[in-house]
Amino acid sequence: MSNNLRFQVVEEAFKKQAVEVKAPAERPSKYFGKYVFNRQKMYKYLPSDVYAKLIDVIDHGARLDRSIADAVALGMKQWAQEMGATHYTHWFQPLTEGTAEKHDAFVEHDGKGGMVENFSGKLLVQQEPDASSFPNGGIRNTFEARGYSAWDPTSPVFIIDDTLCIPTIFIAYTGEALDYKAPLLRSLHAINKAATDVCQFFYDDVHKVQVNLGWEQEYFLVDEGLYSARPDLMLTGRTLMGHESAKNQQMDDHYFGTIPDRVQAFMKDLEIQALELAIPCKTRHNEVAPNQFELAPIFEECNLAVDHNMLLMSLMKRVARKHGFRVLLHEKPFDGINGSGKHNNWSLTADNGVLLHAPAKSPEENLRFVTFIVETLMAVYRHNGLLKASIMSATNEHRLGGNEAPPAIISSFLGKQLTELLDHIEKSDKEDLFNLKGKQGMEIDIPQIPDLIIDNTDRNRTSPFAFTGNRFEFRAPGSTANCASAMIALNSAVAEALLNFKQRVDAKIAGGDNKVSAILDVLRDDIKTCKPIRFDGNGYSEEWVTEAARRGLDVEKSCPVIIEHYLDPESISMFESIKVMNRKELEARNEVKWETYVKTVQIEARVMGDLSMNHIIPVATHYQSQLIKNVQGMKDVFTAERAERLSARNLKLIEEIAERTERIEQMVEELTEARKVANRIADIHQRAIAYHDTVCPKMDAIRYEVDKLELIVEDGLWTLPKYRELLFIR
Repeated sequence: MSNNLRFQVVEEAFKKQAVEVKAPAERPSKYFGKYVFNRQKMYKYLPSDVYAKLIDVIDHGARLDRSIADAVALGMKQWAQEMGATHYTHWFQPLTEGTAEKHDAFVEHDGKGGMVENFSGKLLVQQEPDASSFPNGGIRNTFEARGYSAWDPTSPVFIIDDTLCIPTIFIAYTGEALDYKAPLLRSLHAINKAATDVCQFFYDDVHKVQVNLGWEQEYFLVDEGLYSARPDLMLTGRTLMGHESAKNQQMDDHYFGTIPDRVQAFMKDLEIQALELAIPCKTRHNEVAPNQFELAPIFEECNLAVDHNMLLMSLMKRVARKHGFRVLLHEKPFDGINGSGKHNNWSLTADNGVLLHAPAKSPEENLRFVTFIVETLMAVYRHNGLLKASIMSATNEHRLGGNEAPPAIISSFLGKQLTELLDHIEKSDKEDLFNLKGKQGMEIDIPQIPDLIIDNTDRNRTSPFAFTGNRFEFRAPGSTANCASAMIALNSAVAEALLNFKQRVDAKIAGGDNKVSAILDVLRDDIKTCKPIRFDGNGYSEEWVTEAARRGLDVEKSCPVIIEHYLDPESISMFESIKVMNRKELEARNEVKWETYVKTVQIEARVMGDLSMNHIIPVATHYQSQLIKNVQGMKDVFTAERAERLSARNLKLIEEIAERTERIEQMVEELTEARKVANRIADIHQRAIAYHDTVCPKMDAIRYEVDKLELIVEDGLWTLPKYRELLFIR
């Protein structure tokens, strides 16, 4: 990159105009789901008996009858071809945090030298991708390549461009799950059964409980030209170096501010395409950091919500490039300002319409409310380390613990009213304890403004798992993550807690207690047991770290060590007892997580070394040479005494540049050696720990020196776009 190219790129970015986006003539409700084979289209394209059987599979968990697969495939193909599709693919979610697909055309030989369009039930239900080429944690060797993708009927197929996409699970030839969807579906089945059984204490008409998920996707946008001029952004997703801008987010003027025209055009285009794929986009706004934004949908059934989030992230990248942007989904692309999370709003709904985590008016229904709150807290308490492991990664590790991201200690904020209620139940032996105050009015002494209805809890942005009135908000998942990872752990932990709760209540009833007394006795025990997980204070304080450790909560900060919780005896026992994952699958996933951690840091370290030696040091020494020439010129023009006085600042800069570049060169060598030492460790777990403990600190030290040089070197010589340019281009 030449000295002037950076300024050319910045100037071009300032000149860019918003791409005009023409919305469809219809209202969103008219084109919502245009490219999705939803129930309306199923009813139109499938025989009535086939439609009924397929709906029974989707709604009631009936086993898919393969005899209807051909008829379903035929209807799908007819619809897809009418929409312009020529190919189909099994769309699945391997352990890469992304999606995978292999496209095949709707063609077969006709036996007469020609071709016919064909798509059979066999091709719909099952395909055979290579299982050894995806992360599998040693479950499959290269010479053991066979794996299967199998259709998930509960998530509707959709069309992208000319391809019919069929959501599927992905398993090994030997049956182990190699993806996120298979264990997610198992966890949903487990919590459905456990929660339905507990609901029978309160309702006779509940036969199914659905898990709801509402994710909030945070992201950054940067101009594509500036992105291309930053090798670290291109190769790692984050800036490995760069001094903070004099102005970043300290004025809080970006949050909920007016959306810039180019960004508005991008958002409009994204929403139209997302709605056509039945992704129910609801909210868009500026986030706290400059050039940071958020998109949130209407809450959906958990499995569908996960699929929609994965689809949306892919769609965001494609649409952004059309508008001259690049989307940054990394949890911490810029140091010193807010990172990006993916808050997971989680709740349970019974098929009688009752939201199980919502308070009600009658004491009996509020007993149900308290039951599901307390057993959720029990799950989070018993498995707080596992929940932290489910959201931990090399990228999210940078985000947690600052700039409004929750700390790396799992706790739950309940708010004053609910906290007081649980404390009262714990100490009281009375049964009439559940006259909860709902939302109440707040009078405002301005005639034109109506009274506000306030919630029964405040919000705590430092809480990783906060109760927000009728659901829990799991704020710790990172923006790049597959939501399924956190949902698998949470669903499984809550299913186990509910099963345990029902067993103990049943035992008390069998012993002669009435139902309400039995439930209250068990709840009192559980309220006392899970009390350490409840924390309503400042999660960023050092005092909380000490207090959390005293309470027995996991306070570990090292990502590779945190991941170990998947293999805790209680984690293995839980997953196996409710049939979500077995030990072999858990061990394989940990192998994948540790290997991913190593590769992520390894790539970052290589990029940092290259940038330091090929960009930073040459630029710094070039500027140093200019300063030296200036000092020498001073001696030719002025007297020795005056030249020395006038050159004092430059001499100081020359010396500082020499010292910092020398340290950078030395630290890059040490970084390379640390990588080599770590790479010689055979055990992937220990190698990941070595990368965390020895490689990452050296990268931080190099960054410190580089960022200091950025403040010294003449702006016109610095080749990498700076934060003030990356974050404030419109």
